[in-house]
Amino acid sequence: MPKMKSHRGLGKRVKLTKTGKLVHNPAFGSHLMSGKRSKRRRNLRRARNVFATEARKLRVLVPH
Repeated sequence: MPKMKSHRGLGKRVKLTKTGKLVHNPAFGSHLMSGKRSKRRRNLRRARNVFATEARKLRVLVPH
């Protein structure tokens, strides 16, 4: 049986934690920051868990 390849596009956007959860960085956090409030900018810095319903679908694409 051939090796299971991970989806390269998703592999760059999502990280697998030690407990097996998927973590991603939210959108709208790269530029045009002057129009966003400081609280929103601060919250855009941190990574977030992928919702469980989405994670079940995405875990197939990122096997390891």
